[in-house]
Amino acid sequence: MAEIVNKIKDSGLIQLDMAEFKPTIPILGIDLTEQLWQGMVLREKDFRAWISTHDWSAYENTAVYIFCSSDAIIPTWAYMLIGSELSKFSVYFLVGSKIDLEKRLIEREIQNLDLSKFKDQRVIVKGCSDIPNPDFASTALVAHIRPVVKSLMYGEPCSTVPIYKKR
Repeated sequence: MAEIVNKIKDSGLIQLDMAEFKPTIPILGIDLTEQLWQGMVLREKDFRAWISTHDWSAYENTAVYIFCSSDAIIPTWAYMLIGSELSKFSVYFLVGSKIDLEKRLIEREIQNLDLSKFKDQRVIVKGCSDIPNPDFASTALVAHIRPVVKSLMYGEPCSTVPIYKKR
């Protein structure tokens, strides 16, 4: 009986799974609505009291998005105070939504990708990946690796969609 040959492995194609860029750090949110006086206004004295008594160490080794789920206008200094506390624990944080944070974390992973292994290579970006915001992730990846690859495809080795080919 003839030996089964893995033609994909022998083709020199590099498969890139978007799941490699999926955030692995726990993601937490801080909703400032809970700190509003009568659900409408952020009072500095009360807010500073909360800042000084809150257990910021609980956010260590996490990524945090800071937001307000109500229509209240939050002053910039409030976000700065929270950021100052989170910075003590080297927490990655931003003001925005969970989706904003996931995108930023994905983009950071993509930017850390070593491009030397893709120089003049044929790359396939795996089609079915478990990653939040796959459209954002795939376009961020294209922007990062396109300048160095020979060709870029999307899908599975048996059925790809050409994205880019160096002339």
